[in-house]
Amino acid sequence: MPVSRSGEAGCGERAYAELMSVPAPDATPVTATLLNFVFAQVWQRPGLSRRERWFVTLPCVAAADAEEPLRDHVYAALHSGEVSITEMQETVLHFAVYGGWPKASQFNMTVDAQWERIHTERGQAVPPPQPLLPLVTPSDPEARLAVGEQSFKDINCLPFAPIRDNPYSGAGILNFVFGEMWLRPGLGMKERRLITVACVAFQDAPYPILSHVYAALKSRDVSFDEMDEVALQFGAYYGWPKASRLLQVIDEQKQRVLAEWAAEAEAAR
Repeated sequence: MPVSRSGEAGCGERAYAELMSVPAPDATPVTATLLNFVFAQVWQRPGLSRRERWFVTLPCVAAADAEEPLRDHVYAALHSGEVSITEMQETVLHFAVYGGWPKASQFNMTVDAQWERIHTERGQAVPPPQPLLPLVTPSDPEARLAVGEQSFKDINCLPFAPIRDNPYSGAGILNFVFGEMWLRPGLGMKERRLITVACVAFQDAPYPILSHVYAALKSRDVSFDEMDEVALQFGAYYGWPKASRLLQVIDEQKQRVLAEWAAEAEAAR
C-alpha cells in the first residue's frame, strides 16, 4: 500500500524530484524510507557540496551494474548543470582506470545517450565534442615518463615512483595514469580525488584504498570532515559493509597524517 505523500515520505519525494529532475517513484513504506534517508538527509548535509557529492555517487552507480539508476543519475547531473559534459566525460575516463574498462564502456554509452536526450528535450542539437588534441602532456616518451614520475610523487604524496621498465608500472601507471589522465584539464584535482576514493573503496584492494585516502587527506585536497561525508555518501550508494571498511581506513589515515604534520611542524622550528 502506498504511503502518504505528507510528512517524512513527502520530504524524501520532494528532495528526489528536485535533485533528479524527474518525479519520485511511487513510494511504498520501504522506498519512502530510502528516499527520505538518501535524498532528504544524505544529499542535504553541509559537509560536501551537492556538486561534489556527484563525484562520489556517479562511480558508485556506474560500478553497481544497475542500468536504470546509472541512466537517471547521469541525466540528473547533466540536466542540472552541476556537472558539465566535459567533466562527465573525464569522470568516465577516470572511472575506467580505477573502476574498470568494461563498466566504463556502459557508463560512456549512458553519458552519450543522456546528453542527447537532454538536448532533444530542449529542442537543441547536440554540440560538437571538444577536440582531443593537442594533449597538454608531453609527446616525447622520455619527457612523458619523467612527468609521470613527478606526478605520481606529487599526487600520492610519496618520495618515490614505480620503476619504468615494467609494462604495468611504466606504460600504464607512469605513461598514462599519472603521465596524462590525472593531469587532464577537464576535471579538477579534488573531483578526481573523490572519484578515486569511491572506486578504491568498492574494489577491495588493501593498498590502493589506504594510499588514496592518505593522499587525499595529506594533500589537503579533501578535508577530514569532507572525507567523513565521502564515506557516508559512499555508504548510501554502495552499502554499509564497504563503507565500514572505508571509515576504518579514514580513521587510520587521519592519525597518520596528523602525526606527519606534527613532525613536519616540529622539523620546521
